[in-house]
Amino acid sequence: MAVSSRPWSAITVKPSCLLLPSERKPSDGSLFLKAARLLGANTGFEASKLKVFFLGGLGKEKAVHPEFAPRTYTLTHCDLTANLTLSVSRTVNRKQLRGWYKKLQRDDVVAEWKKFRDEMSLHVHCHVSGGHLLLDLAAELRYHIFRKELPLVLQAVIHGDSTLFSKHPELVDSLVWVYFHSNSKEFNRIECWGPLKDAAMAQPT
Repeated sequence: MAVSSRPWSAITVKPSCLLLPSERKPSDGSLFLKAARLLGANTGFEASKLKVFFLGGLGKEKAVHPEFAPRTYTLTHCDLTANLTLSVSRTVNRKQLRGWYKKLQRDDVVAEWKKFRDEMSLHVHCHVSGGHLLLDLAAELRYHIFRKELPLVLQAVIHGDSTLFSKHPELVDSLVWVYFHSNSKEFNRIECWGPLKDAAMAQPT
């Protein structure tokens, strides 16, 4: 299914029959959050490189369920240090996305919780191409890089917002919908990555 190449905030989400990225190992039913080894060296995620900020009144200790309070994640990284910065807020942290380098790279990821048909789901937005020629030329490469790194992104979200998942463990069973925004029809698409606990462990081909 194609997705609008407009800014992600302008999209009305209406999930239907979408694309599955790859086969995944069945879940054993244990809570993702309690399996600390999942966030270890085997996955490539390093908690020491993650900085988390809670903004807009969403203090870490509150952990209000996203059904009752908007909850959005803005994730950026530094190529030089490999450090990740995660903002947890009610809306996108626009300040985190400023600067000529970030505008040129557009490799940030934004995710937001939404309720659809009485079920919570996590909607992740990646900018593949559009905006300037360099991104357009690298559209295919960027698409595959985003898919490869998405499990790490989801692990960062789970680790960074751990209080929320500890308080509401059912959220790890929520579906993950990934929006690849591109001016190319081939890479402008939506994929369903299954439950969050499985999507964070996925190994896309």
